[in-house]
Amino acid sequence: MQAFLDAFDALPKGVFAGQSHGRRYVVTRQVSGSVQKLVAEELGGSDYISLNLYRLASGARIKPCEMPEQKVVDFVLNLTVSGRM
Repeated sequence: MQAFLDAFDALPKGVFAGQSHGRRYVVTRQVSGSVQKLVAEELGGSDYISLNLYRLASGARIKPCEMPEQKVVDFVLNLTVSGRM
């Protein structure tokens, strides 16, 4: 979990371009208090990533939106930022 949190926290806020697993994405990261949201849409493809990250006193909780948690974890761990949009 700590590797995921470190990778997530290193991402810029707002909209940016990135790559994960050889695919290019437009990614949006929003922060609102203890809730953070990440949405990524594949450029030229149909892949879609969406998750909410809750920072609670009891610890961080990842809540993917209609996809397996491992998919969003793998995406974030492999995501590299290629530029701001």
